[in-house]
Amino acid sequence: MGLGELLVGHGDRRGHGALITRARTYEVVSRIVFTGRKRWFTELVRLSGARPGDRVLDVGSGSGYLAGLAARAVTPGGSVLGVDASEPMVRYSAENTDATACRFEVGLAQDLPCADGEFDVVLSSLMLHHLPYDQRVPALQEMRRVLRPGGRLLLADFRPPRSGLGRRVIGALSARSMRDNPVSRIADQVRDAGFTVDAEGEVGRWLHYVSATA
Repeated sequence: MGLGELLVGHGDRRGHGALITRARTYEVVSRIVFTGRKRWFTELVRLSGARPGDRVLDVGSGSGYLAGLAARAVTPGGSVLGVDASEPMVRYSAENTDATACRFEVGLAQDLPCADGEFDVVLSSLMLHHLPYDQRVPALQEMRRVLRPGGRLLLADFRPPRSGLGRRVIGALSARSMRDNPVSRIADQVRDAGFTVDAEGEVGRWLHYVSATA
């Protein structure tokens, strides 16, 4: 059994993508794989431009780690909503994220439970590869819908190893969606969703990011 199957469990691959159900295991694995993640994820928050008073949405918020860092960046006066399709992940986030400016809800990236123009910043990390390829632009269009005009998007996803050996290791340990994740296409998908791409690059060893404006 690969790591991806271990985290997803049985019967949780649905039309909208793979749901991670083992929240505590996911958090432990994240700490191991993303050694130094506080530095990397703090840099993602910085790249998003989130500042005190901003309303931030974290799409695919997972264990709540990035949302918690964002909450510190928007204090005082700001707030962070984390949305994830997995109920176990949302429960874990609510119980283990101590930032008072954070709250979490169950919801799909393609059908966000949010009003038009509700947020100043949308963040999303390590979520896009979980979606079927044809659902990625619709999810990005939803992120644009909930951003105010001129609002900012910061999207980060897993960059597969460039070596053949590294890709085989990732393929053995996790899902094909991580081994073959086409991060070079993300910027074009963001443009297809109606955003203006401002920058793209890499943070740390495994993260490719795109920043854009609505």
